This record gives sequence, structure tokens and C-alpha cells, in this order.
Amino acid sequence: MTRPIHPDLPPVSGAWREGDPVGSRRFARLGPLGLESGDKLDDVVLAYETWGTFTGSNAVLVLHALTGDSHVVGEAGPGHVSPGWWGDVVGPGGDIDTDRFFVVAANILGGCQGSTGPASPAPDGAAYGSRFPDLTVRDQVAAEVALADRLGIERWHAVIGGSAGGMRALEWAVEHPGRVERLFLLATSAWASAEQVALSTTQQAAITHDAAYADGDYYENAVGPVGGLEVARRIAHISYRSEHELAERFGREREPDGVTFSVASYLEHHGVKLAQRFDAGSYLVLTRAMDSHDVGRGRGGVESALRRITARTVVAGIDSDRLYPLSQQQTLAELIPGAKRLDVVNSLHGHDGFLVEHEQVGALASALLGRGPRST
Repeated sequence: MTRPIHPDLPPVSGAWREGDPVGSRRFARLGPLGLESGDKLDDVVLAYETWGTFTGSNAVLVLHALTGDSHVVGEAGPGHVSPGWWGDVVGPGGDIDTDRFFVVAANILGGCQGSTGPASPAPDGAAYGSRFPDLTVRDQVAAEVALADRLGIERWHAVIGGSAGGMRALEWAVEHPGRVERLFLLATSAWASAEQVALSTTQQAAITHDAAYADGDYYENAVGPVGGLEVARRIAHISYRSEHELAERFGREREPDGVTFSVASYLEHHGVKLAQRFDAGSYLVLTRAMDSHDVGRGRGGVESALRRITARTVVAGIDSDRLYPLSQQQTLAELIPGAKRLDVVNSLHGHDGFLVEHEQVGALASALLGRGPRST
């Protein structure tokens, strides 16, 4: 596979690199981190952002999905290619009210927007590249636990996550039940299904078959596997939206050239948009970590693991989600002791409904959080 010629694609990677504008990020140096594989990262850094004032009992952890980052709220600008991804839910007076709650969001371990990942410098100063170890969701949560310790947060008022963020929220509540008072699981699952892994590994192949991938050591080259990343995103985006939405919006319409299908142009746009702000190596690390997700692994099975959760829990799914169908959230709602029912978000937009349906999702979050202590 060769890199498609597109004027808007970066030559190597869309990763944030040291020396780039910092924007709203802060950085926590957490030291060494042992991994489930037996490997170790010597000097883990997590980039994070906060909103509101910590009073000791009002901290809320918001966990982003696969290609999100710490920039939950705020404008695009130096250091932030895109505006905050949940700005209609989080903020002063919002459903997750930063006048009342101290909201924390960190870029995931293995990510590419300031946290330690394949594009980051290894101890020898060169990018990790192919030397970056495989991660699991549990490894990523271990890094977030270290961040909470660094921030002096012993117990979260709530942990909130959708999709891949929901995987980490679930692991938080299972592995550290005493540190999670409330839990919001949105469009996620107890384990990665065969279909989810099939889609994920196909996206991974789009990247590793790009001639510029160079076995993962492309960061100092003239070009990187941005074409493969763009194709991977196209594949993913099909599963993120619903068939009904695509049919309604595009049907069999073509672009003004009379040749290109409008739906193909739409997918290309989203592929290029991601490649401008993301890194192919991180995409591989993060999707493989998602493939590892199985809350019951080593814990006596899924039911036994979910019974550990003591948090008051809201489980919600999207009625048109074909990537994480409602049956997966139904399993969570039935087996988590603190979950009373499955809440269903109505949306035309498929899996991406957890990012799009701000009013419905925000109302569920607000009801779960209750009236926390107002910051001063």
C-alpha cells in the first residue's frame, strides 16, 4: 500500500510532540510503570486537564474514547487541533457542572496528545516506535490510578466513560471499588466481542500494510503511515454511524464530478481529519489494548468481576449502535449490583450518539451526579 496523495495529510504523524504548543495541558510525571505483560515503562507521563476546584470530595474523572484526548472542554487553538469533544456536557452550569465538580481528563496511556506513547521519546531520546510495549486496558487504568494519587484524589465522586473510555471506567470500578462512588458506563461492554476484534484488526492491517509503516520506526522518516491511518479511520467510521443515517444522508448521491459517491467523500473527509491530529502507532497500541478487554479475565469470569462493583451505576446504550449493541449494555445492567436498569439513548447516529446526543446523555450524567458541593 502506498500513501495516498492528499494535500491535507501530515507527512509523518499528527501526534503532539515535545516542543509543540502546550495549550491547556498539564503533565504528570509518574515514574516507572509495570505492565501486565511483564514489560515496564521507565518514565510514564500523562497529559491531563482539569476544570473547577477540588474540595476533597467532588472529583469527577471523564475518560475519553479511542481517538479522544484530554481536551474535553475548550476551543481549538495552539496545542489543540480540535475543540473540546464534550463541551456541551461539561462546563460551568452544565450537566457535569464545573462550578460544582472538579473534572479531570487525561490523555490515555499509549495515546499521542501528550501522554507516553509510541511517538514519545524513549530513555535514549529517540521515539519509542516499535519498542513501545503492548498495553492492556488494565495497564492504562494503572497509569490513571497513579495520576489520581499524584493529584491527591482518594475517591472519585464519579467515573464516566463512553466506548473505550467505558472500558476503563469499568476497570476502575472493578479493580478499585472503594475509589469509585458513582459510575457512568456509556456505549461500552464487559468484553471485546469477536466482531469488534475483527473490525479492529482489519484497521490495524490497513496501517501495518502501508509501505511507510517501517515496522513502526517511521518517526524520523520523510513520510509515515498516514495513508494507512486514514483508511483505518474510514473503516472505523462506518461502524460508528448507523446504516439508516448513511442511507438517509447520502443514498446513492455522487459528488459534482459525477463519479465519486458522496458517502465515499464523507469517509475520506473523516479519515483525513483524524490523520491530521493522530498517530498511526498510537492507533495500533490503543486498538490492541481494546482488543484485550475482558473484565472477567483472571477474576473468575464476567459475572464474578462485575459483582465487585459497589458504585451507584448508570448503564446506557445507543439504540442504533451496531458496534456496541444494546445487548452488551444489557449484560452490564443486569450483572452490576448498583445498576437498576438499562437507559437507552435514542439516536440516528449509531455508536457516535454518545458524543452527539448531548441532551439525553447529559441528563443521565446529571441525574447520576446529583448536587455535589459547589466549588469556591
